[in-house]
Amino acid sequence: MKTEGIKTVLQRNNIGKIFFTDKKIGEDILKQADFLDSYTFTNKSNLFFVAYFDNSLTNHKHFLSPEVPSDSLFKSGNYQFTLFVDGREIYKSNLLPGAPPSEIQDKVTSLYRPFIDNINGQGSWSESFWNRFLNNGGDKALSDGSHTLKMEIRPYVRTETVKTGEIIASGSLELNVIRNPKIDISNITLNRIVPYNGFSVSREKYDTEKIKLLKGSIDEGIFKKINSVVVIKNGEILMEEYFNGENRETLHDPRSVGKSFTSTLMGQAISDGYIKNESESLKTFYQLNQFENFSAAKEQITIKDLLTMSSGFDGNDEDYNSPGNEENMYPTSDWVKFTLDLPFQEKLDHTWHYFTAGVVLLGDIINKSVPNGLERYADEKLLKPLGINHYEWQYTPQGIPNTAGSIRMNALDFAKYGQLYKNNGVWNKKQILSKTWVNRTFTKQKQISGREDEYYGYLFWNKSYKSKGTLYEAFYCAGNGGNYILVFKDQPLVMVITASAYGQPYAHSQIDKIIQDYLLPAMYE
Repeated sequence: MKTEGIKTVLQRNNIGKIFFTDKKIGEDILKQADFLDSYTFTNKSNLFFVAYFDNSLTNHKHFLSPEVPSDSLFKSGNYQFTLFVDGREIYKSNLLPGAPPSEIQDKVTSLYRPFIDNINGQGSWSESFWNRFLNNGGDKALSDGSHTLKMEIRPYVRTETVKTGEIIASGSLELNVIRNPKIDISNITLNRIVPYNGFSVSREKYDTEKIKLLKGSIDEGIFKKINSVVVIKNGEILMEEYFNGENRETLHDPRSVGKSFTSTLMGQAISDGYIKNESESLKTFYQLNQFENFSAAKEQITIKDLLTMSSGFDGNDEDYNSPGNEENMYPTSDWVKFTLDLPFQEKLDHTWHYFTAGVVLLGDIINKSVPNGLERYADEKLLKPLGINHYEWQYTPQGIPNTAGSIRMNALDFAKYGQLYKNNGVWNKKQILSKTWVNRTFTKQKQISGREDEYYGYLFWNKSYKSKGTLYEAFYCAGNGGNYILVFKDQPLVMVITASAYGQPYAHSQIDKIIQDYLLPAMYE
């Protein structure tokens, strides 16, 4: 297969070699002097690799297994990456077919990819490999001190067996690792809190040293891309910290945290009598025989099925091959039609599976059922009563608020939303949301597939956090990047964490650690 060839003199002089840089540099201006021989490696470091090959990956796979048809090679193999630390193999991965895409595998003769990109990283396939390396021995191997990091790249093809080719590129880098800095809390001050519309300032005591350690850990990059941490105790602001240039007024994109707002608005619409109840089926709202893949079973899907992510639509965001995966929805011109066109899948019916398109459908049902549409209804019935005046919706192609997520607010307004649920629907002594709906929402409606002791309510998650041997149960909203609004069941606590580690595999696990190792111990020392 014809490739793009050798594009630069730099590449021609370095065929079969891997180099490293600490930032992304345009390949047209990249030069030998940009490659690192040694590097001080901290939690804030960026790390990119450049690999130069004599041929494309597709051609290397063809040489390895000439019996495999050319159009099947993309699905039959990929690169094999291996990382060594101090001469010891730590992690080897046959990258799954699919990334890089076929046009890259067919044509390119070099790779310039991030392992760590703290500025623009989105959890790409090469970043995911690095995180798997860390989770499979790399984190321990890269202890503080001097180390040699070596990388090898081979092609592989999987048919009945796995065939692995010779090394097509290799290289190494000397590292001075400093990833466990000593945090001097004597130089760290906590934010001075002032009242906010709807919240007074708490005078309750908590372990300020523990929070200073958390703040120092965020500043040192131990926890990445954290933007705000807010704790409300007994309805008052106990803790409020901001990072990475954010402040009290910053509007943050919480991604799927916004799905929970859809549940709230559905409860409101039912209380107001615009929708009968959550047992209403889709045939009440749509002529489903006008859409593709019509079936009587699809007509019987209920609002509750969509609220609990357990409808029979053939859509699962955790399965990239699922026809209803959200990534297939976004490029279409009509997200509601996309959803209603999906087939019914018996094996998914009444079983929990994450299905963003179903929440878009809920938003459309609300929008067509309430007077003047969803946007004005949300403002009049939820946001204005909470004193939330500064917010931004994102919209579907039809100009309807995107109930799949991404309503932008500041951290304290997100905290108001959480406190509304903590108050059983009451705000400023007024019943904004029915207590009955809050109770149904905060019911373990479905077991989360593949997770022990984790559940799903009405577009809220549920699990318990363990801190110092004690379990603290919470219902919570969660979104890509590590965004959370947590309402604790048996404690007078609401927590908000906003973060922008979008697409990163560490996004949610680092929030768990912050909650369990810092926030809860600080509240209950």
